[in-house]
Amino acid sequence: MPEIPDLENILIFLNQRLPGVRIDSVQSRIPIVIRYPAADALASNLEGQTFSLVKRRGKFLLFTMESGDTLAVNPMLTGGFQYVSPETRVHAKTCFTLELGNGMDLRYHDMRVMGKVYCISPGEESIIPNFDRMGPDALDPDLSLDLFQQRLRRYTGQIKRILVTDTFLAGIGNAYSDEILFHAGIYPFRRRTTLSDDETETLYNSIHTVLNEATQIVGERMDGRIDAKIRDFLKVHRKGGRDCPNCGGRIGEVKANQRMTNFCRTCQK
Repeated sequence: MPEIPDLENILIFLNQRLPGVRIDSVQSRIPIVIRYPAADALASNLEGQTFSLVKRRGKFLLFTMESGDTLAVNPMLTGGFQYVSPETRVHAKTCFTLELGNGMDLRYHDMRVMGKVYCISPGEESIIPNFDRMGPDALDPDLSLDLFQQRLRRYTGQIKRILVTDTFLAGIGNAYSDEILFHAGIYPFRRRTTLSDDETETLYNSIHTVLNEATQIVGERMDGRIDAKIRDFLKVHRKGGRDCPNCGGRIGEVKANQRMTNFCRTCQK
């Protein structure tokens, strides 16, 4: 699943290329991902529109248009974008293509076709399920330690499950929740009520450290491949059974709550 480090770099890449560019045509190949409006209406809504800035809210990329309309895309588990010339081979699971006035294509592909795509006008944000219920972005500059702790106190469950809950904070998924908790030295299945104030402060700082460092690494290695999934530098996620980079102990792997969780059995007791 694309998370903040991936989406931030996609956003930077596209904002260097899309603003002021016209959408000449829309080709829908696998319209099931288009939730609103219908695929035919999406084409008529977007054709002739001109891109403004690309923004991000949580795990959504928001392609704003000069008209005020927004193409909102949540890639979910396997969605990805390509900014390529029309001659580039089309990915087998390309759901739709925006043919652009600058001679390039913006394509969205999705191996499991789980993504969610909406084209909305100003004031129609409620059409996107739970969009208005999302908490502040995990890297929101206005998210102070006090506000973070206040929001955290609303939850009593396991700390990893809270981190990936968008109503708490938006933008953290399975991979980076593992990395954040490893950095903070917190066992992922601990209940929030067992954390001390010092531990919640450590968690707050780890969120910023891990996400900011990962954003920089992904940006340095993406090299224009905005559909690349660059995760090999992560320390514990998907590293079950390997040696911990901190202590040399074994990295555990547990499937719980329909997701795989990795952690160090020594550093995160």
